[in-house]
Amino acid sequence: MKQKIFTLLLISAIGLVSCRKDKFEQNINQYDDSQIQNYISANGITGMQKDASPLDSPGIYYKIIMPGDVASTPLDYPDEVSFVFTLRSLDGKYTAIDTIQNHHEDFLGHLTNDALPYGLQIALRNIVKYKGASARLMIPSHLAYGVSGYGTGSSQNANTKIAGNQSLDYYVHIIENYSTYDEQVIHNNFDVSTYIRKESTLLPGNFYYYKILTPGTGTSPITSASSFTATYTGSLLNGTVFDGSFNGDNVSGSLIVTSLVQGVQEALENNVVVGTKISMIIPSTLGYGNTSAGTIPVNSVLRFTFAIVSVTP
Repeated sequence: MKQKIFTLLLISAIGLVSCRKDKFEQNINQYDDSQIQNYISANGITGMQKDASPLDSPGIYYKIIMPGDVASTPLDYPDEVSFVFTLRSLDGKYTAIDTIQNHHEDFLGHLTNDALPYGLQIALRNIVKYKGASARLMIPSHLAYGVSGYGTGSSQNANTKIAGNQSLDYYVHIIENYSTYDEQVIHNNFDVSTYIRKESTLLPGNFYYYKILTPGTGTSPITSASSFTATYTGSLLNGTVFDGSFNGDNVSGSLIVTSLVQGVQEALENNVVVGTKISMIIPSTLGYGNTSAGTIPVNSVLRFTFAIVSVTP
């Protein structure tokens, strides 16, 4: 009897071992690679390459769109880097695709401290490399936010949380010169055919745009020594209003011209008097530059509309 039981146990053990041999268990690197390849195939994406160096960016897929200034020194972690980006999780449940909103600037080696993925940090250093370059990057989950994901709430709610073990589809453009980039952004996002383009007197090579919507009736034009009251609205080029407190009938308190960003100062000094309504588009170089302000991202082009109520002196 004991012999029969032993024989049955032995056969069962052999059967279990045989089953385990037939089952292939993927590790996370293999899972990520399969996830990315399936995404590329399902979306008909072409031209992607896999970075195969185990010491650099293992498992990242990439496509260089613009090579940038390849004659310059490649970026390294102590360098400050400024870029715009779009982001999608491969399951399609998280998207952030507005390059007007998605701006970032910091030292390259600090990007992970800013809650950006480690894979993005090393890809900018080892793959994209140069200022002026742009690329599409697919960051595997083990180099992104791992099993925990990122964000708050449920991953079933769009744009609140990146689910765990999700690889990420990035478009990244490293900015070399914001004067040039801002001009492209303005023309790509706004019809300036009826606006006057004027070079800054304080920062030559940088241009702002303005348009008189309603001519004024006053006799004292705004100068750099003036203060004034107005109704006004400030927005980004995607329509996001960052300052609408003094719109409509809600008149501002006294505004000192020299306390405003440089582009607004110069635009207001173009024969603007009481009663004038003026629209202006201000490049980031004449706005807040690489400093964020409230809900305004770093390096943002700004749009203002002012209706002048009073001018002193």
